[in-house]
Amino acid sequence: MKNLIDITNLEFRYRNQTKLLSNLNLEVKSGGIYGLLGKNGEGKSTLLKLISGLLFPLKGSISVLEAEPQKRLPKMLQGIFFLPEDMAVSTLSLKRYVKTYAPFYPKFRLSLFYNYVNEFGLDPLTKDLSTMSYGQKKKFMIAFGLSTNAKIILMDEPTNGLDIPSKGVFRRIVASAIDEDCSIVISTHQVLDLDNLIDNIIIMEEHEIVFNQSIENILRKMYFDTDNKIKTENKLIYKEDTIKGTLQVCENIAGEESNLNIELLFNAVVARKEIVKELFEKEKTRL
Repeated sequence: MKNLIDITNLEFRYRNQTKLLSNLNLEVKSGGIYGLLGKNGEGKSTLLKLISGLLFPLKGSISVLEAEPQKRLPKMLQGIFFLPEDMAVSTLSLKRYVKTYAPFYPKFRLSLFYNYVNEFGLDPLTKDLSTMSYGQKKKFMIAFGLSTNAKIILMDEPTNGLDIPSKGVFRRIVASAIDEDCSIVISTHQVLDLDNLIDNIIIMEEHEIVFNQSIENILRKMYFDTDNKIKTENKLIYKEDTIKGTLQVCENIAGEESNLNIELLFNAVVARKEIVKELFEKEKTRL
């Protein structure tokens, strides 16, 4: 199966600035929901813009649906939807917006769109989208984006502006939208909003992709625990002391089951990058 996104040795910087992205490599396969995590300023939003063809790389290559995104070919544009954090929503009515922009996406499903609108509690008779609150605009654009049935859906901080019930709706409809032919990449600082939603975690550190693993592989290789005693059969990778005990990430030598703590994983990858890298490369070395 070919990757939906292939990025090799990517470099990028804005004019008169130092490199923002350096030696960045990434593969995104079909059939998954990817969480893109990283500190402020790592270049997550810039990376999504590069994938969608809104920015051009300085060096390296990007392939999106087997095309160069900077060429903005119609076939590629029909297969990708990008929801930026800062949205520009027009003064069109909800119905007029859909009538105007849905034809750009051949697989757009109107019935699905109105189902999402209903789940988010939006008024389908809205006469002017610009009068909506920021959270309502986010809901509208999420509903529209998922209804395109694009092969690649990119979302930058999609849960910003959503209240707690709406975040639950977001997780539910995103999970229902995925199939084996498409993938969704969600960049966020709100890691708890991705809990029990994503299949893969991508972590950026020092302007590179330093981690890209499936949840299944993470839990097979790592053990997450809250305990005052480190399990002797599992090699400690990282720990944090809290009032509830010691949060631990260990090498899962004993093959035990545990629940993923995304925030703890992120901190472990950033603090013990080389150790984590070595852990996930052990299996490759055997093969």
